[in-house]
Amino acid sequence: MKMKIKEKTTTTSLPLFKNPPLTLPYSTHSLQLPHRSKVKTPPRPLSVFFSVLGVAMGEQAVMDLVKELVHRLLQSQNPQQEPSINPNQKDPNQALRYAIRILSSRLTPSIAPDEASMAESIKRQLALQGKSSQALTFADLYSKFASKTGPGSINNKWAVLYLLKVISEDRKNSKKESGCRMGHGGFLSSSHSAGLPALFRNGESGDKLEGLGKRVMPGKEWSSGVLVVSKDPANLRQAAFREFVNLLREESGVSEEVLVRDLLYACRGIDSTHVKFDVNADGYLLPDSVKVTRATRIMVHKLSELGWLFRKVEGYVSESTGFQAEDVGTVGQALGAAFHDELTEYHKLLAVLNEHAMNPIPLVSDAASPGNYLSLRRLSVWLAEPMVKMRLMAVLVDSCKVLKGGEMAGAIHMHAQHGDPLVHEFMRRLLRRVCSPLFEMVRSWVLEGELEDRYAEFFIVGQPVNVESLWREGYRLRAAMLPSFISQSLARRILRTGKSINFLRVCCDDRGWADSATEATAAAGTTTERGGLGYGETDALELLVVEAAKRIDKHLMQVIYDRYKFKEHCLAIKRYLLLGQGDFVQYLMDKVGPDLSEPANTISTFKLAGLLETAVRSSNAQYDDRDILDRLRVKMMPHKTGDRGWDVFSLEYEARVPLNTVFTESVMARYLRIFNFLWKLRRVEHALISAWKMMKPNCITSHSFIKLQHTVKMRLLSTLRHCQVLWDEMNHFVSNLQYYIMFEVLEVSWSNFSSEMEAAKDLDDLLTAHEKYLHSIVEKSLLGERSKGLYETLFVLFDLILRFRSLADRLYERIHELQTRSMGGSSLPSQDKKRQAKRPTLKSSEPSGSWVTEGKKALTQHAGEILSLMGPELDEIGRKYSSLLKGFISQLPVQQHIDLKFLLFRLDFTKFYSRSGATATL
Repeated sequence: MKMKIKEKTTTTSLPLFKNPPLTLPYSTHSLQLPHRSKVKTPPRPLSVFFSVLGVAMGEQAVMDLVKELVHRLLQSQNPQQEPSINPNQKDPNQALRYAIRILSSRLTPSIAPDEASMAESIKRQLALQGKSSQALTFADLYSKFASKTGPGSINNKWAVLYLLKVISEDRKNSKKESGCRMGHGGFLSSSHSAGLPALFRNGESGDKLEGLGKRVMPGKEWSSGVLVVSKDPANLRQAAFREFVNLLREESGVSEEVLVRDLLYACRGIDSTHVKFDVNADGYLLPDSVKVTRATRIMVHKLSELGWLFRKVEGYVSESTGFQAEDVGTVGQALGAAFHDELTEYHKLLAVLNEHAMNPIPLVSDAASPGNYLSLRRLSVWLAEPMVKMRLMAVLVDSCKVLKGGEMAGAIHMHAQHGDPLVHEFMRRLLRRVCSPLFEMVRSWVLEGELEDRYAEFFIVGQPVNVESLWREGYRLRAAMLPSFISQSLARRILRTGKSINFLRVCCDDRGWADSATEATAAAGTTTERGGLGYGETDALELLVVEAAKRIDKHLMQVIYDRYKFKEHCLAIKRYLLLGQGDFVQYLMDKVGPDLSEPANTISTFKLAGLLETAVRSSNAQYDDRDILDRLRVKMMPHKTGDRGWDVFSLEYEARVPLNTVFTESVMARYLRIFNFLWKLRRVEHALISAWKMMKPNCITSHSFIKLQHTVKMRLLSTLRHCQVLWDEMNHFVSNLQYYIMFEVLEVSWSNFSSEMEAAKDLDDLLTAHEKYLHSIVEKSLLGERSKGLYETLFVLFDLILRFRSLADRLYERIHELQTRSMGGSSLPSQDKKRQAKRPTLKSSEPSGSWVTEGKKALTQHAGEILSLMGPELDEIGRKYSSLLKGFISQLPVQQHIDLKFLLFRLDFTKFYSRSGATATL
């Protein structure tokens, strides 16, 4: 049954132009196609020729132009021949109707109207055809064409370019197709050469013509320019699709079903008949010998990438679970196990796809049911998400291949910082598996103090050390293994918590930390069992670490303070090594002074130990704890030839476990250095006191030298006065320096240390407070590196004071002898008589007829000898002392430590040295 196409009058417009529409009556038709709904062409206005000519014209003028165009097309076939004698002449009316139908149709190109892209496409097409010069010429012409704007220019330039391209392509195709032109010419050939649909003449429907490379199907006829379509009882559309499929099979040497199955094999890492792994290309390839379309080859290449990714991931899984597990570590094994689980799900998917691939691919038609078949396009959709996951796993394999432990977990964590929800969730799922061993190490370390790290993956590393160095050097952070999702502060707290447990267990022999760990887990709401923590629970981890650290550190401080009496030992060191126990120090100097004046190599350490015990029993030190007193010992430092006992004597305090963690060998060496400085300061003070006992003003008076000449007598009294003044200056300096050291340095530093000791929350705080305390004493006592010059000057001053004391002793001893001879021993004070009685050897050693028995002249001569021998030496000591003291005081204002200004204030309170220094400068 044929459908009669009805003719009706309507209006249309060509959508290519944008000028105001012009309506024109023309014929159009409604058409019923098989298996389709009725398509009816809506009326549209015609505005073609106003846009082309750019002027307002009437409908008749437009029709005249169309007739002229059709006439020229009909005459273009045989310009030498008269139209009237051509037997195959087309009916002009028929051609005119056909032309109007073409111009008023709704045919539009299926591409976006982009002028620049269209020009670029034409240039590229010319270049690919080897017409480079023409491409350049076109580019130049197009630039001029595009630059013209305003009145008289073409608005829709893209349409012109598209028209030129289509005409060029149609002419090229028409030349390649043989038999498509009619031998009798006419409008058919001219329209076909112009890329228009072919128009059959009346009665020519039975001819076998092929226009535009398409075959006229049975059941279709052309009648008077009208396409007549009959009903399709034989399902000709399905047959056309079959013919299309057969055509594709002729072009392809392999069917799509075979390629799908081969790709499924390749996705498992298995070579198939057509898709095989190429070692040189490092990927799965479809050989060039296999004849497939270009689109199919591209699709196969994209999908075969999944097989290459699978081989990479599977190789890592084999390494992590095989003999190389030690190189990978537990975190790497966890990553391999997570990859294995993902590959298991991947294999399940491939099994389902393989079952679908067994079903034949149906023909593409409306009647075809969407069954469970598998084509290349369907396979690409199925494998889209596995492709993303496999790529992520392959990226992790490449980036984590040389990483271990926390460093590997940190690298994976960085990949998880992604905006794609699929990627983010996939990475988080992997990280939960990967970080499980790492979090288990943290839990074991924080709650049990156990370092379970067989493959050196943890960010805390331990090393074998002695007990004294366990806290300081036994454990440390390894920055390379610290994952990025654990902060530095949290890592240091984790380190300290585990160290505290090990310190309690090894050094303090304490087991009370276990109860503190249990309380911490209860407070944090976690469990002490394995697997209680995981990735993404950083807040829970931090809460557990904070609670455990707080309780375990508190227990550790209680053990240090109460059980091992840390405060009492610090006070004992201050009293004995820093000479804070005054009566003990005075008794000790009095007892050991005579022995220390001997050469160092003749002194017995056992005798000094006995004298130390005597000094302890003679002072308030006897009431201290016996454990503290037993730790106090005498130590003789290495000595050189000529050293005296004063130079090598020192005290030491034995620090036992666990106190030796604070009082290490280096710390006790610094205490020893401070003791030597304070001991020498006390020795100088003791020497000045001893000298004062010898040279008290009431010991010698002017009437004691009645037998001396007046000149010699005045010189002698002047020397004695100079000695007294020099002693006063030295005593002023030493007294103020000792006051500064004992009160401004030791007591202030101890007060600050006591406050910080009370506020210390963990052993690190305690160590820091003690280090600050010791550093403060060293710096303020002029023992630091910045005060090295002052320290050397100070010790030269000490040596000069000791030299002065020796000179004063010799001077006053000789003067006492002179006084004794001058007064005849009858009026000597009782003290001088005792001193004279102790020196029998001096009398016996003097021959008869000496200066003692020669009278006033001999006494005067002897006094002159005393003054000539000791007077210049005393003057030299005075000059050196004044010079050194002024230099010492002048250096104090430029010191960086502010507390040294207190020493300057005490030494130069009256500005005496400052004024004298300024006067000397002038």
